[in-house]
Amino acid sequence: MATKQFVTFRIESDLLGIDVLRVREISRILDITPVPEAPAYVRGLVNLRGQTLTVFDLGIRLGLPRRKITEESHNVVLKHHPVGLLVDSIGNIVQCDELEVEQGPANAGSIEEKFIEGVLKLEDELLVILHTGKLLEYVGL
Repeated sequence: MATKQFVTFRIESDLLGIDVLRVREISRILDITPVPEAPAYVRGLVNLRGQTLTVFDLGIRLGLPRRKITEESHNVVLKHHPVGLLVDSIGNIVQCDELEVEQGPANAGSIEEKFIEGVLKLEDELLVILHTGKLLEYVGL
């Protein structure tokens, strides 16, 4: 059986995850340069070791309020796109058998169904696995 690993993070009280194979790195929030007239979910641009990345406010992208940047905030940089996702805090790597991932519910809190790839029941909470393709599809990437 195949094993899956997910990078976990929080947006408000929701525990979310992305397949570790889709994540290039996780970084602290750097100086974000705002982009005039960009959609609300585009927080701005950052320079990460010479590469310009667009930073999405994942809260707004998922239909939640704008993220407040704190000491716990991080940027989850995706592997195949010059995009970073602003998250409230980083969790652990969660490993499971791929058969343990269930189809997502019609709604997981306030997160739209189209962004949910699946869910994983942990000991004390539910991990909502995000579909990065869908997150980027609706923004033209």
